[in-house]
Amino acid sequence: MPVPRRVVLASGLAGLAAAALPASTATATAAAMTSPVEHFAQLRRVMIQTDNLIGPRHVLPSLQHQLAQLAFRRRASRGADAADLLALETRYEELAGWLAQDIGDERTAHGHTAKALDASHITGDSNLTAYILGRKAQLAVDTGHAADSLGLAAAARRTAQPGSRLEVIAVMHQAHAHAVLGEGAESLTAYDTAVTLLGRADSDGVWGSWLDEAYISTARARSLAALGDYENAAAGFDSAIAALPPTYRRDRGVYLARAARAHAGTGNIALATQIGLQAVGIAAETGSARIVGQLDRLERTLAAASGKEGVAEFRAALDEIVLHPS
Repeated sequence: MPVPRRVVLASGLAGLAAAALPASTATATAAAMTSPVEHFAQLRRVMIQTDNLIGPRHVLPSLQHQLAQLAFRRRASRGADAADLLALETRYEELAGWLAQDIGDERTAHGHTAKALDASHITGDSNLTAYILGRKAQLAVDTGHAADSLGLAAAARRTAQPGSRLEVIAVMHQAHAHAVLGEGAESLTAYDTAVTLLGRADSDGVWGSWLDEAYISTARARSLAALGDYENAAAGFDSAIAALPPTYRRDRGVYLARAARAHAGTGNIALATQIGLQAVGIAAETGSARIVGQLDRLERTLAAASGKEGVAEFRAALDEIVLHPS
């Protein structure tokens, strides 16, 4: 699905993506030396790392190709091998849904995520099911269906093991859906609950190992912006950007774009355009529709401040990386 009013020009990324992903000959050699499960697991890790660096636009086709190969291998297998491959296939489907969402292809995102949820039920892995229900909640709110997101997040929390980080993630999805619906008190209460649950959650599981209070604070900042509390939202995004590792290039662009919108909301146009310019550069590198969507909304916010410092420069830079649809 096209980004509203703007389409990213992703030229020049194909060569970078091809260099970052394993070559076919190297892949064949690796496949001969490892089990099918380990082979596809390694590929998935490489593609996640590549996505963090250059974004999803050219990673997704490669992942979809490997997903088809994985499904073919799984159908030809039996017993424990088939079960292990199906569990991995489910993770591939979920990742493909995330990458499709990041390039703005909502239909493909919904399709892959739905397949992941179906497969998770077949595996019988309730943790996997809870995680994917949370992803469906995230996808729903990001595509304009916040009420649906509330129900999906509630289902994710019911499915998650009490005291797990998956429960915390589900509560965070509930919190943001409340914010988008304009229910500020419910949103902030849910974030407080998430922090409390995190404090006593298991720390030795693989699910949500990246989850910490800083991550919750960043999510809260996004919700505060949705509620119109731009001062606190801007402060939250600024802290998140300062702490983000440099390898998370695409995520830095998302945070920068959101921070720019928050600063524009406070009336600090000069800082908003300065931060927005940084996000423009990352949008050009990664082709992330999430970044471009935020920059598009920032541009509309700045329309009323066209004569102020930095606005013309920001708009010119944005025009260099996007096309206006006819």
